[in-house]
Amino acid sequence: MTIYEKIDRCHEAIGAVRPFEGHMLEQLKDYYRIGLTWSSNAIEGNTLTINETKVVLEDGLTIAGRPLRDFYETVGHGKAYNFMFTLIGNRRISTADIKAMHRLFYKEIDEENAGVWRKEPVVVSGTDYVFPHPDELEKRMMELDAWITNERGKYHPVTFAGLLHLKFVNIHPFIDGNGRTSRLIMNLALIQDGYQLAIVPPVLRAEYNDTIRQYQIKGTSKPFCDFIAERVYETQKEIMRLFHIPLPELK
Repeated sequence: MTIYEKIDRCHEAIGAVRPFEGHMLEQLKDYYRIGLTWSSNAIEGNTLTINETKVVLEDGLTIAGRPLRDFYETVGHGKAYNFMFTLIGNRRISTADIKAMHRLFYKEIDEENAGVWRKEPVVVSGTDYVFPHPDELEKRMMELDAWITNERGKYHPVTFAGLLHLKFVNIHPFIDGNGRTSRLIMNLALIQDGYQLAIVPPVLRAEYNDTIRQYQIKGTSKPFCDFIAERVYETQKEIMRLFHIPLPELK
């Protein structure tokens, strides 16, 4: 049985006890806001622990001895995460949505560049991939917008979400915060289609980055999409445990 078949079996089992709404939905939203914010920031070098992330998001307190930027990244990601959930019913992800998400995340860090396509070339450590020149960004993002609209139905929802992440991160339209934005829009695509979040724990950072580099070097997307599928499956199993949903037969 493939990972996608396992995901679909669990998707059916979770769907049988839905809808998640009201207080139950808020519980799930709050539960994963901390986990996704912590893991996504940690991948990029944020030093806050998951417990410190919880204190920042729930109490709005700074953490003694931690950089102020780490605080702003956490608060900003929490705001972008909340905005992501306002877009669930649209089944649409536009460049305007992406800019708004980045603006929420990045405003307190660098207001001038928040939600604005970068105006200078970027070089990313760990890869010699050549990212588009700033003059190309508007065209490339319009092409991505069209791909989202026209191609979404041709893929399994988890595969589509992984491809969206890859395509966005290869454009790298912002001066900073592209990785976190790519993970947010990937997860937006998943929840819009009724699937669970893909949370990448920092311990898997090397594998995560390696599968992105395989796409950049060889053009192969399967390793990354399979990696994301495993993350979705892990979240499904956790939700089934939390809500006492029996795990389906997966032979």
